[in-house]
Amino acid sequence: MFETIWPLITVVIGIVFLLVLIIFLKLNTFISLIITSIVTAILLGMPLDKILDTVETGMGSTLGHIALIFGLGAILGKLLADGGGATRIADTLIDKFGQKRVQWAMLVAAFIVGIALFFEVGLVLLIPLVFTIAKRANVSQLKLGLPMVTALSVTHGFLPPHPGPVVIAKELHANLGHVLLYGIIIAIPVTIIAGPIFNKMAQKLTPTAYTREGDISALGAQREFKDSEMPSFLMSLITAVLPVILMLISTIVQLVTGHEKATNGFEGFIYFIGTAGTAMLIAVIFAMFSMGVKQGRKNSEIMDSVSNAIYPIGMMILIIGGGGTFKEVLIDGGVGDTIAHLFQGTEMSPILLAWIVASVLRIALGSATVAAISTTGIVLPLLQHSDVNIALVVLAIGAGSVILSHVNDAGFWMFKEYFGLTVKETFLTWSLLETIISVSGIIFILFLSLFV
Repeated sequence: MFETIWPLITVVIGIVFLLVLIIFLKLNTFISLIITSIVTAILLGMPLDKILDTVETGMGSTLGHIALIFGLGAILGKLLADGGGATRIADTLIDKFGQKRVQWAMLVAAFIVGIALFFEVGLVLLIPLVFTIAKRANVSQLKLGLPMVTALSVTHGFLPPHPGPVVIAKELHANLGHVLLYGIIIAIPVTIIAGPIFNKMAQKLTPTAYTREGDISALGAQREFKDSEMPSFLMSLITAVLPVILMLISTIVQLVTGHEKATNGFEGFIYFIGTAGTAMLIAVIFAMFSMGVKQGRKNSEIMDSVSNAIYPIGMMILIIGGGGTFKEVLIDGGVGDTIAHLFQGTEMSPILLAWIVASVLRIALGSATVAAISTTGIVLPLLQHSDVNIALVVLAIGAGSVILSHVNDAGFWMFKEYFGLTVKETFLTWSLLETIISVSGIIFILFLSLFV
């Protein structure tokens, strides 16, 4: 019996060990993940001469696909920000919605911008805008900030080309276009529930949080654009959502024809430009024109934006790769097979199980991306003999990976400091918000599974 459950005990030991390295010893997350992967592999009884091969395989297989998407996504977001496109989108929507519905404007703006920007980048970009608009509209900063971070968090957890959904889809061999299509269907109601609707509840739960003044001095100088310096709203919008448009076109053609692979030259071309990497590259090239050349920016300035986008994400890429090594150790060490054996004959939906596993890892590890990647190694064996929709499993892992952000998550502290909240107020706003996104997300995913 002990030998049967030892792999699961090892996972718990590994997670606790990782938390000790990161929280108490203050060790770098990437180094902690590599050390934890090796220690976990030893505890699982893997041959010593095979451990580093597993670590390298996990690193390479994870980054081989994600590095391209991650790098191009960072570049697209930086070009959109430096060219004034993100500011134009936000300003236009706020003007159109009016001050009475300003939180809805902020929600839509963050959702659109969030498709092209990573969570942290979107937060840094939009918070100065939130503070400016709050002052202009004479409303609480948090009243606008909560819908903003909701939209950014939902796009981060559910929608490609964000790294989490892309990596999970790749590891589980899911159709990325289907993930995007179903993700949008689920993301819209989840964003509304966790954004404006929860905003009203939060004001009653912790009214003091809505009276505080935030601090953005840590963000450094933020560029302010004159109207003449910004591109048009249409050009900005097309630039932000171009990769999504290209991937959706490919998915729709697949759904109409019923062909997973191209049967003629036209289909081959559509599927090629709808691939995540190609779509992102096309969007980046277009952004160089729309947010650069067309704006009268010199080529050297455009390339500066490209370079400056890459420098900050180096460590993030390594951390994602570190999560991949931990995942690979779990697979090669037989943890997934153990869970598959324990749940053999169970009637629990693989979708629900994937969400539960991702939720536990997220609460324990803090990082949504690491939790998501690690979950794939645990649930992959369960899917081999199941007819469940893999795209929905990807979304379930994404939903679980955002639950209950707390003190071991950098996002918790970013939100707390920017909006000047106490730890208790942050739990009652940010942590509760992330939990609502996760729980409502899995409910809509299970509902959608009845039809697809």
